Amino acid sequence: MALFRRRKQARPAGRDRASDRADLEHLENFVRTRRGVEAFIEPRTTVTETTVILIADDGEWTRRRVDGPDGARRFAHKLAIPVYDVRLMGYPQRMRDYNERRKRRPHLP
Repeated sequence: MALFRRRKQARPAGRDRASDRADLEHLENFVRTRRGVEAFIEPRTTVTETTVILIADDGEWTRRRVDGPDGARRFAHKLAIPVYDVRLMGYPQRMRDYNERRKRRPHLP
């Protein structure tokens, strides 16, 4: 019976959308309006393309797609902010603390 031997259609590796100018503008605005921002490169996964997460000195963060790890490094160097590989460094404690504060007081900005 061939019913159970059907081949699955191959899915494209990254079904997520690619980065665009709006992503970069959002990241640039975040850097301009926060203090102590650092960039952390997050690797491509089966679901999303490479992303960069920007983390301010108070732990506030934002994440957007970028054009690969090299694109993330170029972005960080252009804005003169430190850049790290999240697989090597992990996420800073201030980000986890910020997330915890937001859970306890979701009405605060």
